[in-house]
Amino acid sequence: QVQLLESGGGLVQPGGSLRLSCTISGNIFSFNAMGWYRQAPGKQRELVATISSGGAAEYAEFVWGRFTISSDNDKNTAYLQMNSLKPEDTAVYYCHAASVVTANHGMDYWGKGLLVTVSS
Repeated sequence: QVQLLESGGGLVQPGGSLRLSCTISGNIFSFNAMGWYRQAPGKQRELVATISSGGAAEYAEFVWGRFTISSDNDKNTAYLQMNSLKPEDTAVYYCHAASVVTANHGMDYWGKGLLVTVSS
């Protein structure tokens, strides 16, 4: 059974840093991309950053220069390094894995979400 295991959320002061991790657990053959989305209270879920299995990264404009996404394909893990955090970055961050292929099917998966709170 495939699951996305997330870690690294928490409370941080403005200007601080956090690193989120997401690992695809289970017996998989491949995946197309991994990424992070976020949802703040009262708002829709929005894309933060994605990285393809080939290493191509894309970012939302509001995190340019502050967040960095990376991955370790041998470990089926993606990371989101978040620097210079702002109160408006407060949200639940969700990991997403696209086109995960197993012996039985190929489909997308979502993690349960990590709360990131930026506050003094």
